[in-house]
Amino acid sequence: MRVFRVLLAAVAIGFGLLTLVAGARVLAGADPGYVVFRPLLLFNTAMGAAYVAAGVAMLRSATWGKRAAGAILALNLLALATILALYASGSGAVASASLGAMTLRTAIWLALFVGLNRIIRPTFNP
Repeated sequence: MRVFRVLLAAVAIGFGLLTLVAGARVLAGADPGYVVFRPLLLFNTAMGAAYVAAGVAMLRSATWGKRAAGAILALNLLALATILALYASGSGAVASASLGAMTLRTAIWLALFVGLNRIIRPTFNP
């Protein structure tokens, strides 16, 4: 199970680093090719650091990693619900690419949370 936990941590850390780099590039003026909703950009960039920290927590303890992954999942779900409501309002503030990216982030953290839960509570096989 240690190997699986290290793999989950590597995904979290790698995804966090990619998120930080992408966010920093756009904050520095790079054009992503769609309308940028600045509050979401700031949220996602900050979350990149949280993703890396959660990955480190996963390396140290499956329990702490699961707690971190659960907190990140909850925050991502809240952000996803918020931008989905903005997108549905037709205001044009949120691009469909942002909605897709936030859905991907949420799905990845759901998978990490479920994976860590499996480590902590293995399936009972009589």
